Amino acid sequence: ISYANRSNSFDIEYIIGTLYSIPAVMYDVLSLPAQIMDLGKKILGQRAFDQFMKMTFYGQFVAGEDHMAIRPLIQKNQAFGVGSVLDYSVEEDISQEEAEQKEMDSCVSAAEKESIGENHREKKYKAHKQFGDRREGVTGARTYFYADEAKCDQHMETFIRCIKASGGSSMDGFSAIKMTALGRPQFLLQFSEVLVKWRRFFTFLASQQGKDGIEALEQRLELTELQEFLTKLGAKGDLYGWFTGSKEKSLGTIDMLDWNSLIDDRTKISDLLVVPNVELGDLEPLLEKFTTEEEKQMKRMLQRMDILVKHAIENGVRLMVDAEQTYFQPAISRLTVEMQRIYNKEKPVIFNTYQCYLKEAYDNVTMDVELSRREGWHFASKLVRGAYMYQERERAKDIGYEDPINPDYESTNIMYHRCLDYVLDEIALNRNANVMVASHNEDTVKHTLGRMNELGLLPTENKVYFGQLLGMCDQISFPLGQAGFPVYKYVPYGPVNEVMPYLSRRAQENRGFMKGAQKERELLWKELKRRLASGELLYRPVY
Repeated sequence: ISYANRSNSFDIEYIIGTLYSIPAVMYDVLSLPAQIMDLGKKILGQRAFDQFMKMTFYGQFVAGEDHMAIRPLIQKNQAFGVGSVLDYSVEEDISQEEAEQKEMDSCVSAAEKESIGENHREKKYKAHKQFGDRREGVTGARTYFYADEAKCDQHMETFIRCIKASGGSSMDGFSAIKMTALGRPQFLLQFSEVLVKWRRFFTFLASQQGKDGIEALEQRLELTELQEFLTKLGAKGDLYGWFTGSKEKSLGTIDMLDWNSLIDDRTKISDLLVVPNVELGDLEPLLEKFTTEEEKQMKRMLQRMDILVKHAIENGVRLMVDAEQTYFQPAISRLTVEMQRIYNKEKPVIFNTYQCYLKEAYDNVTMDVELSRREGWHFASKLVRGAYMYQERERAKDIGYEDPINPDYESTNIMYHRCLDYVLDEIALNRNANVMVASHNEDTVKHTLGRMNELGLLPTENKVYFGQLLGMCDQISFPLGQAGFPVYKYVPYGPVNEVMPYLSRRAQENRGFMKGAQKERELLWKELKRRLASGELLYRPVY
């Protein structure tokens, strides 16, 4: 990747500004406790403190305070072929105690509290106070805590403004949203548990039929044997007839995708939350009952999501649904896929996020690609390595369930490239799949470019995108943009004071990132010296 093309494209103010915006001392400053930060505000005054932040860390990693302030940067980047994924990064600044209390209140069902006797919940999918503050150990992602339905409506309105800002600032932009901002997380926990248990039950049935030890999509159940087994468990109805009647090519067998469709047609949310109990040989509700209000809250989350998608379509914006913790993620992914099935029929509007540090990442990607292939809609994905590793590992160890994360960085790299290659192959086959390679890893970017060349995938087809965070890895983003590849910056924005909680955590991540940033700084210094020597110091590109 040629760095010269990129550095020559920027004026001297940008080069010098970037050089002094990201020295290591700023990461130390931003990593200080909130009390010291508050002291700095008192000494300098709020306005002076805000200005200082805009000239340094905030100015490096945040585009501006509102949709008007960010427009010049977005348009300047776009002139060099770099688009934007807008992310309104305001985060509620609350104490750890408040966060823990909000999490416990919003993740434990009122019906669960009232239920007499033991329910059938698994500890992974139950709230635990010691991990109630979901910001702990998470540096690169915003965190939302549920307060009430009115607050969720406010979050939805914020996302709508972000969508409109994206549509008004650039063409073919993205807007990022988080599902935990749109409703009570209790439903995400419960629905995730149900999805995992049904998937696990399918695997159990496959093992009963002697078909374990193979990849998820390769497992197929004999319907006659399945009908007999489920009837013994108390299941009612002609499952064999349902599958053979609705699936023309079932040939007497079903796979995981057919199995998942068993819960597609349920009308009440609480009807979804029924799980198999292999030990008891029965089908049972996850909880004894659900309150009417809980049923309404669950539906409102889906309604808010639907409203956001419609606004995205109206404004010519694509929606990027961020990934979250593994105890929420199965539900988030499933709900996102349901929206894709509706709105990605003509073109990719909704992008799902896959975290490749997960052991199950490849199974998740391949099943969703296969579903899109069968039903004829556009698979759209963002591949990331993942943002919750330390928190996930600690939670699994302390609570006592299997660590969902790959054992080391190298195995995550292998998983990332495996998922990426699968999607690239799918794009080459039918041009209906789409992928954003969201990575700062130069080897991954080079691998993608090499595979695109092998498969004959042209950048002008807009099927393979690249993504990096604003203020990071410009030596990757801008050469790609100038070479005609679709590349996007993940662009946080929001008022200085309200973005500080998010930025303070990002500073901790970026201290470890400084080794990577050092390369960019060296290249910038080299370009500055070149301009001084050649008399081009005040060179200003036309864009």
